[in-house]
Amino acid sequence: MAEENINEKVVQRLIDCINDRHIEVMDELFHDDAVMHWPQSGEVVRGAENRRGIYNAFPQLPTITPRRMLSGGNLVVAEALLDYDGPTFETVFIFEFRDGRIAKETAYWSESFEAPEWRSQWVEISGS
Repeated sequence: MAEENINEKVVQRLIDCINDRHIEVMDELFHDDAVMHWPQSGEVVRGAENRRGIYNAFPQLPTITPRRMLSGGNLVVAEALLDYDGPTFETVFIFEFRDGRIAKETAYWSESFEAPEWRSQWVEISGS
């Protein structure tokens, strides 16, 4: 099996463990020294202990609906919808792998918004 497919399966397992509320599985998927970077808030989460602390304190974990995954070598990019039982976020995750486990995750997210009327003559509205 190609390395990309193995890495995509790790990302799918991550999505499944969050959706199933079994965050302890994350320890199997991330390196202990993995870094999570959230550029929009400027936060960097370093290491397993800090990752566990955040995920155990999350007020509400989202339900993640993946849209697509693209991978090559040690990189997987996943587009997904995060639903917090109300607010939803369009999200892009960039996962960098080392030895079959996640070494770095960078996540960008934005709340959905209505397309402005002024550009309606040039665009199509997707079903997301």
